[in-house]
This record gives sequence, C-alpha cells and structure tokens, in this order.
Amino acid sequence: LCFQHDAQMDYYGTRLATCSSDRTVKMFDVRNGGQILVADLRGHEGPVWQVAWAHPMFGNILASCSYDRKVIIWKEENGSWDKMHEYCGHESSVNSVCWGPYDFGLILACGSSDGAISILTFTGDQQWDVKKISNAHTVSLRHF
Repeated sequence: LCFQHDAQMDYYGTRLATCSSDRTVKMFDVRNGGQILVADLRGHEGPVWQVAWAHPMFGNILASCSYDRKVIIWKEENGSWDKMHEYCGHESSVNSVCWGPYDFGLILACGSSDGAISILTFTGDQQWDVKKISNAHTVSLRHF
C-alpha cells in the first residue's frame, strides 16, 4: 500500500513534484494537460512526507524530507536530477520543509518530530551553513 503525502507545483505551473510512502519523489511534466513522468528520485530510506520548490532564480531545486531523518536537496542540471545536498542532523522524522523568500538567498527551514528546527543556508561552492534550534517546540512539528 502506497500513500501519497504531498504534491507541489513549481513556480511556473509546468512541473508537479510528489512524494509518498514508497520512499520516492516523482517529477511530472504537466504542460498542456499532460502527466509525463520525467524523474523518479530515490535517496530516502523511509516515507517521504513533503516536498518544496525553491524560487526559480536559483535554478530547478527541490527539497524533500522523510521519516528517515533526512532532508535531501535535489537539483536539475542538463535534464538530470541529482542530490545537491543531504542533511542528516535531526534525531527523528523530518516532517516539513519550507524555502525562505528568494531575496534572503537559498535558505531552507526544516521541522522535525524531535522538536528542533534546522535552517540550512547555501553559502556557495556546494557548502551549506546549518543553524539548529533545539527544543523549538515541546511537541513534534508537523508543518510550517
């Protein structure tokens, strides 16, 4: 049994990203009423709860979070999607990811069942700065 947990359109409404309990993130081209599978991203080891698109000024970038305690940032280059970054700094399921406004740069908030929030900021040269707010919530964070 496979449950779909989230679906998000990109900024232009041409691509749909989905995630599910089968540990995958799937990308569909939905232009002109189509539904063409263009990518099947595998990297999580548990159900994937949520996906979030970064602003297109940074390129085609998608974040995903999972029960496996990981956040994966995917980037498309030359028609191929690959891991840009993998963050494993939470003690429990990561339930929510949300990109900040583009004028703050490439910055991602991640909320976890461990009560912590992590802020990942791209600093260039494939490097990410991490700020973690432990015990930000006394109960698990489900959604931003």
